[in-house]
Amino acid sequence: MTDWAWDYNPSAEYVTDGLPTGVVAEVERLATELAALGQDSVKVGRPVDREGGLPEFDILGGRGFISFLAVPRHECVYVCNVTWYG
Repeated sequence: MTDWAWDYNPSAEYVTDGLPTGVVAEVERLATELAALGQDSVKVGRPVDREGGLPEFDILGGRGFISFLAVPRHECVYVCNVTWYG
């Protein structure tokens, strides 16, 4: 385990507005797992060929994805956007 945390950026209300409760729960579950990776969280997500930027991670079998930013200096994973195809 690491001391990393996760948070929404800019806010939970902005990122999750209008999403079903189950989708929000899955996003928060994945964010917790990304934070548990600690420093290695900068190496996961699409695109796989480079680090940096806003990587994406599929949710619920490809029915959507999250865009996140892992910031080692803050020891935090920020969920910046959720795209849900429903």
